[in-house]
Amino acid sequence: MDTSESGIVRLASVGSYLDALSSITSEMTLKERSNLIFLDRCLHEEWGLGRNFILNWCPEDDGISLLVIPHYQIAAYANGLNAEFAAEYDDLPPSEEFFKALISSKRLLSSRQMENVARLLRIEKTYLRLREPLAMNEAQLKIVEKMVKRYSISFVPNRAVVLFDIVGFGLLSPFEQVAQINSLSYSMNSAQSKLTSKKIGIDFARSTTGDGFYLWNRSLGLEANLNLYYFMHLVLADNAIARSKSQHNTVPTLRAAFHAGSSYEFHQAEGLNPTLYNYIVGEVTIALARLIEHALPSQILIGDFSSRMISGRQENAEPKTIDTIGFVDLAKKNMSQLAGLELSGERIERIKSYLTGMKLKEGGYTVRRITVRDKHGISHKVFNAKANIYRKHAEPILLGIEDRSLGSFQPAESDSQHLLCAG
Repeated sequence: MDTSESGIVRLASVGSYLDALSSITSEMTLKERSNLIFLDRCLHEEWGLGRNFILNWCPEDDGISLLVIPHYQIAAYANGLNAEFAAEYDDLPPSEEFFKALISSKRLLSSRQMENVARLLRIEKTYLRLREPLAMNEAQLKIVEKMVKRYSISFVPNRAVVLFDIVGFGLLSPFEQVAQINSLSYSMNSAQSKLTSKKIGIDFARSTTGDGFYLWNRSLGLEANLNLYYFMHLVLADNAIARSKSQHNTVPTLRAAFHAGSSYEFHQAEGLNPTLYNYIVGEVTIALARLIEHALPSQILIGDFSSRMISGRQENAEPKTIDTIGFVDLAKKNMSQLAGLELSGERIERIKSYLTGMKLKEGGYTVRRITVRDKHGISHKVFNAKANIYRKHAEPILLGIEDRSLGSFQPAESDSQHLLCAG
């Protein structure tokens, strides 16, 4: 056993990791947990402080087999094989889509699948002999799957992410910065607590941007993305109430952006170990960073997306394509479930959330899609959003800015498109 200081810290990290998965490991024997800790030590050695990623695994004989590749090969596969790398293949190399499919699904493969993938990637299997064979029950399969992913990278084709940005953060004093970051953190925790009280699932993860946070739901699918959308509104509402009562510049003025798209998921190294929780980067976070550059103080922007999202909890459910307008319309219909929640001691009666546009003479309005161009000259389409939260014995909370107030918003009218008429 590794009795060095770093080894002891690493084993303590493994114990914490298994404790974090207590719902899975609670019925395991001490012998089974010890076997998993030994497996994690082996995975840690193959990971090599981030030098390698573990792609797939398969139980074999008295242990398991792994597919391990150097981290730099990930970029070659994920971005399409470069000419120099592809030249090593006599026949057609694996495609970018093949590799993305490989890291977006379960990492457990059959023996035959392992052989095929190893042949296509031109790598050798790595065999690890365990202290005792895996039980191959549901609990152990789940935890080994999570352990392998912790030493790997995952591709998520469709995930919703929200970005909260503190306006003028760089101009604040250090005390004001820490106070405003803490205030935003409290609003996020408060929003999660309120949703949990309504049995609305939001297992959110966060990653700091320096001026704010990216937030996403660890769960995937349409319901998870809708819950994140509700979560965004409650965070902004809590922040608005806090700002109305604050003194000494301790509560931030926020601007927010919501978008759905693809991302890569990974665990950063903390000390000499991968963290327990995941981080993301990809098309969706890049787009959000570009959108927020144009956002006005207190504005809410929704990216123009069309994503395939799984609806329902069936494992083999067929994904459905939903665009931004359809998503927001669905969110509006389901926001009644937030009725009854308390904000600053007053119960929510209803929430009206919508994409803004131009009023029509005959009634109704259009939904305006705006084109913005980032500092690299790349165009992004975006919608302006508003929400009105009505409470029983208090003034309504008005989130976002009206369409008629977008005069200082960068795009010209020629960059706008009125999409549809709504009643």
